[in-house]
Amino acid sequence: MISLEGVTKRYGGVTAVDRLTFKVERGDVVGFLGPNGAGKTTTMRMITGTLQPDEGAVLLDGVSVTDDPLAAKRRIGYLPEANPLYEELIVAEYLDYVADLRGLSREDARSGVKAAVEETDIGAVFYRPIGECSKGYRQRIGLASAILHRPEVLILDEPTEGLDPNQRVEIRRLVSTLGRERTVLLSTHVMQEVEATCSRLVILSQGHLAAEGSVQELMAKRTGGARYIVEAEGGGVAESLGTLRGVISHSFEPVNDRVRVTLEAGDELELRPEIFAMARDRGWTLWELHRERASLEQIFRALTVEAPAAEVPPDVPSEVTP
Repeated sequence: MISLEGVTKRYGGVTAVDRLTFKVERGDVVGFLGPNGAGKTTTMRMITGTLQPDEGAVLLDGVSVTDDPLAAKRRIGYLPEANPLYEELIVAEYLDYVADLRGLSREDARSGVKAAVEETDIGAVFYRPIGECSKGYRQRIGLASAILHRPEVLILDEPTEGLDPNQRVEIRRLVSTLGRERTVLLSTHVMQEVEATCSRLVILSQGHLAAEGSVQELMAKRTGGARYIVEAEGGGVAESLGTLRGVISHSFEPVNDRVRVTLEAGDELELRPEIFAMARDRGWTLWELHRERASLEQIFRALTVEAPAAEVPPDVPSEVTP
């Protein structure tokens, strides 16, 4: 489990992360989202122990990253956005090298590498130079190196960046599989990836926790109401639809002999039956009727575009602008 309790990080007069508190439970794949400058990279570096918080605590399975960094880091598998591979090495050599860096015994290294190769399905390139492997296989190799010491916590930073659509799907499936028995924190800008992979979301804005919960929970809590698109042929379509109970505003545009109306309404009402009944009663020909729900991207924007990113002085370390 990952637990952050009132974590704050400052650089001079700039607060990159401000009293951040959230938890990620075992078996959860949690999407870690936020615009540039929100504090994601700073937070991930504090979780992995490469950066110390000024206030608060970061715990990995109850172990403090600050008080017992070695024990905490043994619980982490980390795949950074810039996958640190040695292209001149054969895959088998590279994984043995990582196991040696981890201080694994010969027996643990052998079994850990074997399990990681099987779990990430890289057996076909095991004796191939990394430089000859595709981008998709390189990401799998990076994941294998992150899990060969059997960590309880997996931190992934943009794991599908630069992959083609088929490779993205394969890595998403792999991440979902890896998350069944681990705690996974996944940083990404790809909303489709979040919806396909993550059970919960943590969204940062301006170094603060903007929202957390499942995709369904965040959609249920969203503000701004629902939008209805109606295309109909008949008299007084736009004017009549604008009088429906719950309609906040409406706009329209002519489409040949028809009119296309956009209704903005409260989210608590379902207006499609009333719209259909109105069209029937007034003799309109109804060509289109559908309700648009907010996408995850719209929810993300609503939560994070309220304030511009903080200005970062040029002498502040790059961690401030993740």
